[in-house]
Amino acid sequence: MPQTLTEIREELAARGIRPKHKFGQNFLHDHNQLRKLLSAANVQPGELVLEVGPGTGTLTETLMDAGCEVVACELDRDMAEIVRGRNAHRMGAAPGKVTLVEADCLDGKHALGAKALEALGGRPFVLVANLPYQAATPLMATLLERHPECRGQFVTIQREVGDRLMAKAGDDAYGPISVTMSLLADVEQVAVLPPGCFWPAPKVTSAMLAVRPRAGARPVDPWAPFSAFVMRVFGQRRKQLGAILGRDAVAAAGFDPVRRPETLSPQEWLELFARCEGPR
Repeated sequence: MPQTLTEIREELAARGIRPKHKFGQNFLHDHNQLRKLLSAANVQPGELVLEVGPGTGTLTETLMDAGCEVVACELDRDMAEIVRGRNAHRMGAAPGKVTLVEADCLDGKHALGAKALEALGGRPFVLVANLPYQAATPLMATLLERHPECRGQFVTIQREVGDRLMAKAGDDAYGPISVTMSLLADVEQVAVLPPGCFWPAPKVTSAMLAVRPRAGARPVDPWAPFSAFVMRVFGQRRKQLGAILGRDAVAAAGFDPVRRPETLSPQEWLELFARCEGPR
């Protein structure tokens, strides 16, 4: 049975600690939403799951009860101690057990941390997490772009971030991560979560998303140069494409030089990259 809000409060009070804003600690305690998250992920007994930001371990314990092997990555020592204390009898790399990684889940912004990689051991896994808001975008992009062994991401994140992941060309939220998600995955909004599903209640609404990587070859390989190109051009999104890349180059590529980056569909981004940055 998942931890209740009372149990979460008591765990922290017993240690004289409070949720830390700098770590984005807003603990999901709504059991209905936890069930939705597990249902979307469709985790099976014996499956390897990466959880980032376990907090007091509510989701961690729910995943273990479902028979999953969990790699829980926690940056906050206080929270790591709670997870360890509650699950001392279930520590270890095996179904129904947890490996606690006390480190940042990311090495910089573009790679999983060494300790997390070691614990995962190159095996197929799925991300299931109530993500700290500041970690969401870089982690999700890293897993999608660099880790084909990740079969899916099932997360609660800030709704504004979710809007960026699902945005279409012309939307205010449209940006580089929108292009990446559109080209590499199918993204589904599973639920919208009001602040009251969390403790302490955040000042924003959250969203539960399912990100399922598409099978087959990528539309461009290697991916990194394309991603860097999109980031570079979008970094000047208020300018016209001709001012960013040169009017002659853009026109020669078959695009109107007065267009702006946010008007390009994901497929057009592929075409622009191939014609402006591809082999000459």
